[in-house]
Amino acid sequence: MSKHSTQFEATPGGMVLTNAILLYKTEVRRGASTHGAPGQQGGAFASLHHVEHDDEAGPRIAAGTPLTRAHLRQWSEALVRTAPPELLPADVLVAHQDLLAWWIPAQVRSAYFDLSTPPTSLKTLRSRTVVPVPYPPHLLIATRRALGVYALRDDQRPVADTPIFHSPILNVYADGTLCWGNIPRPRSLTISAIPEFERALFESWSTHPNYGQDQTVSGKGGLVALWDDLATRRAARFPVTRLKAFARRRSPQTSSSRKATEPLTLGRLIERVAR
Repeated sequence: MSKHSTQFEATPGGMVLTNAILLYKTEVRRGASTHGAPGQQGGAFASLHHVEHDDEAGPRIAAGTPLTRAHLRQWSEALVRTAPPELLPADVLVAHQDLLAWWIPAQVRSAYFDLSTPPTSLKTLRSRTVVPVPYPPHLLIATRRALGVYALRDDQRPVADTPIFHSPILNVYADGTLCWGNIPRPRSLTISAIPEFERALFESWSTHPNYGQDQTVSGKGGLVALWDDLATRRAARFPVTRLKAFARRRSPQTSSSRKATEPLTLGRLIERVAR
């Protein structure tokens, strides 16, 4: 049996080791059958212990008590870095230490196109160009792992039951996440970082549709032809009727007579991303 030792040192700010949490889990041997509810993988238990200090022997974990929700709340509050109160702009929907969500109204803005293999039928996007095009309203959800980019049909602040649509922006994967490539990533999820995320999305060069993206809009020609048409005729409004909704699968208990999928809403999306 290998030995493991931990060196306890004084920490800045006068912090001392006061408590320890021990985690217990039922071990299931290979080949052994498990009983209970489907998906149950054995029991788990946690205990909270006071740490006693001895000048000669060092810290010692004393007897403990079962870890309660009250203990978790107490330590969670102590561990979370205190943030100063901050006024939320009207476009911000969620401001959390691990998730930032906001919406962007429909508008005409400059788009950067440098298609790697442009179809010969294109009129404006056959060569590298920066051209004004109309964008539909957008929803952006930034986490520490990714930037989710989604379109909206209605040009108003979304609510929990607002349906979510695929973004027509070429640098976005069919699952809604931005393809970063060599785009610099913002280092924080603060409200002040919103302009950095928007520059990463709207001011990067679009070279090609990502896999499956042509199926995220309706109508003929696909995404590239759609953007070429909008750029050529200097359109002032994006045709939101061509946007396709994100769909989520219904519960297995849903009647077979009903559709297997339903539109994904903002509330469901936030719930899924926050997991």
